[in-house]
Amino acid sequence: MIVDAHQHFWDPDRFHYSWMNREGLQPLKRSFLPEDLRPLLSAAAVERTVIVQAISSAGEAQWLLGLASANEFLAGVVTWADLRSHELAKDLDKLQSHPKFKGVRHQIEDEPDDAWMVRSDVLERLGELERRDIPYDLLVHTRHMKYIPRVRERCPRLKLVVDHIAKPRIAAREFEEWALEMERVARLPGIWCKLSGMMTEAKWDSWTAEDLRPYVQHVVNQFGFDRVMFGSDWPVCILAGTYQQAVESLQQALGPVPEPQARKLWGENARDFYHLD
Repeated sequence: MIVDAHQHFWDPDRFHYSWMNREGLQPLKRSFLPEDLRPLLSAAAVERTVIVQAISSAGEAQWLLGLASANEFLAGVVTWADLRSHELAKDLDKLQSHPKFKGVRHQIEDEPDDAWMVRSDVLERLGELERRDIPYDLLVHTRHMKYIPRVRERCPRLKLVVDHIAKPRIAAREFEEWALEMERVARLPGIWCKLSGMMTEAKWDSWTAEDLRPYVQHVVNQFGFDRVMFGSDWPVCILAGTYQQAVESLQQALGPVPEPQARKLWGENARDFYHLD
């Protein structure tokens, strides 16, 4: 079973997505819903997905959980929760009452403070996730990765996953600094990495799987096949290609993979990390 561990839904008529105003994102300024994704999954032989939040909104969290309830192929939801709120425990109680709630994410990349994740109040709330065994997605860039060891030190049992291989600037062939930070993070216990979001970090109109290969290979070499998982980052990926290309480009960048390791990367690791049914 192939599990897409990272995809999104949104509806601009329902919520405001301020990040959509960035240059070049016009193709994303419409609704993307389960009925749009379902045929793409069928064509790519993907059976289950994990929805990931797109804005900092408790309302969006409940909306995504409702979509998951109504669509069997949606195996889990990673929602936003306010990690600076004194009401976090109460908020998590409500989220955990839903069987398809599987994790939390905050858009760290948009915070003006690069050290946001190691603020004392944020670390305290991450400790609440740790106590509840709730995984946490790290939406970070290379510049943020130096703070991850401090999170791991403070919350040694918190399950963490780096989204989109930390968004190296593949189009600019950024590699050395990113690779070094990735090595440091991979040495920490209990941290996974999503092989996702790479097409849109490359040149949208001219990328190839060969452009992605050194990044994919480095992540796999550092994390091993036990701590990596596939994610399409649909519909963001349509800026640079199709859903099918998101799948096939990863296959090509990986090269031949033994069957037991392939099963982990394409599904088993996501099911284990997020406790998917």
